[in-house]
Amino acid sequence: MNMEYGLFQQQSMKLVMTNELRQAITILQYSVLDLKQYLHEQQLENPLMELNDNIIKEEIAREKYDFDYGYRKTRAGTSEPLDMDENDSLVEQLSRSEEGLQDVLLNQIRFLHLDPLMKRILTYLALNVDENGYLKSTSQEVAEEIKEPQESVEEALKILQSLEPYGVGATSLKECLLLQLKQLEVRDLLAEEIVRKHLDLLAKKQLKRIAKEEDVDIQEVQYVFDFIQTLNPKPGAIYQREPAKYIVPDVTVKKVNGEYIVYLNEDHLPEMTMNPRYKALMNNGESDVSQYMKQKYEQFQWIRRSVMQRQETLLKVAKAIVDYQKAFLEKGPTELRPMTLKMIGEMVGAHESTVSRATTKKYIQTPKGLYELKYFFKSNVGDSDGEDTSSERVKIYLKRLVDKENKQKPLSDQKLMTALKAKYGIQVSRRTVAKYREEMHILSSTQRKRYVE
Repeated sequence: MNMEYGLFQQQSMKLVMTNELRQAITILQYSVLDLKQYLHEQQLENPLMELNDNIIKEEIAREKYDFDYGYRKTRAGTSEPLDMDENDSLVEQLSRSEEGLQDVLLNQIRFLHLDPLMKRILTYLALNVDENGYLKSTSQEVAEEIKEPQESVEEALKILQSLEPYGVGATSLKECLLLQLKQLEVRDLLAEEIVRKHLDLLAKKQLKRIAKEEDVDIQEVQYVFDFIQTLNPKPGAIYQREPAKYIVPDVTVKKVNGEYIVYLNEDHLPEMTMNPRYKALMNNGESDVSQYMKQKYEQFQWIRRSVMQRQETLLKVAKAIVDYQKAFLEKGPTELRPMTLKMIGEMVGAHESTVSRATTKKYIQTPKGLYELKYFFKSNVGDSDGEDTSSERVKIYLKRLVDKENKQKPLSDQKLMTALKAKYGIQVSRRTVAKYREEMHILSSTQRKRYVE
């Protein structure tokens, strides 16, 4: 072995992550709205870059979206209509939607006939409830903060807890539920007792144990459980001021003459052009200004190429997904085929990591609805015929079985496994059934059991 010291030349190949390459990867995984924001940020740093927003097209698209979908708001990947009373005017709806929990409480306090001290303490309490309607400080802590008698604070707290929405001003979930139960015209003493003493057992749905400890019929406990489910554990949440978040599809697929046509929604992306006035400064000899403009010109060209590459990659990936999932587009989620990133990568000639970035936070508008591109990548499960079926299909059939089961004798995971094979020809293990059930937030058979219809 040669252990000599010395200087030697050696050739090697390394993949260097340059700033430009990192930028291209980042642009690829941006959603259309994120990309628009990114381009505007780059425009502030690059005098050569000009962005022409398609304002008119965006307004038309937004108006059409609002008209078709009833001012839909989206949260955590779901879409739900904004509740509107048909008897209310739009102005009333907008003003009401901007009213927060503290505004609601202060409006009620304004009309109460109280002495100045009590109104001041009550106002302080109202301003210190959190977004869910809970008061985190005890009456003693509040008294110390405002330097007032604790008895006065406790009296003000009782007034606060009598205001709407019922349950506001509570310091715990138990107190919140009890406040709502005590506001009923006809008090349910059993429900109050169960909440006061057995809220933990109620959460675990151990109804038999509660019935035994309270010496009542299991059916009565079931009625109490069902009623408590109608109470609001976060009474202040309905007044949270959360701005509407619109999902803009990056890709749209339509069926034309029996063929599915895929195209990008580029109306929301600004048109990138170069400022000719600053461009002329590049030819100003070897001055510092000229060098600076040449650097910004290269950055502009790289961003434009990265955006074009993003669009090309996204379109190729979307077309491959649509070609592979035609059965889904025809019949819906039950026909979703198993598909992996590697499969699509091989179809478009790209690495699976590129496919992953191209489908991150991207949405496609299909004849069956709006879906995230990631939705179509599902693992495969073998069926009784030796063919593959998607995990999404298994979940759909699993939910059907649970929905149709006898709630007084719910199906165990073992019985669900047997039913999947017998009715749908899908062969999975009991552990897989339990896994999918938990992913769909379906309770176990013990917790799903009901004692009354």
